[in-house]
Amino acid sequence: MKTVNSGIIEISTLGDNRGNLSVIESLIHVPFEIKRVFYIYATKEGVRRGFHAHHKTRQALISVAGSCKIHLDNAIRKEEVLLDSPNKILILEPNDWHEMYDFSNDCVLLVLASELYDSEDYIRDYDEFLKVYSKSVQEV
Repeated sequence: MKTVNSGIIEISTLGDNRGNLSVIESLIHVPFEIKRVFYIYATKEGVRRGFHAHHKTRQALISVAGSCKIHLDNAIRKEEVLLDSPNKILILEPNDWHEMYDFSNDCVLLVLASELYDSEDYIRDYDEFLKVYSKSVQEV
């Protein structure tokens, strides 16, 4: 299992006096087929979400309104990412433990996932995550 870094990509915005339009297509703007879509909104002040990694699911996170921060940890590096624009996409690799926080009152965080929901795909214990991904880091 190879550790891959998550990262930000930007998509084009088309606009005129009527407003803006951004397009996201599977395998073109995100590097995977989109099988599931969900969104997080009305998150209370001070609440953190996430607290997990995945075995295989890749995700694309887009703050379509408002902003939030994402804490990433892949057992090699820890990073904080600000999502504050609907044309900024965080591609989240399975090997990243992630936590979302500092949601603005108007934040709507859209998530595009490469897999259908499967509870077995989630690593919800941080120590287990470190065992799985620290081992993969040593194999690189």
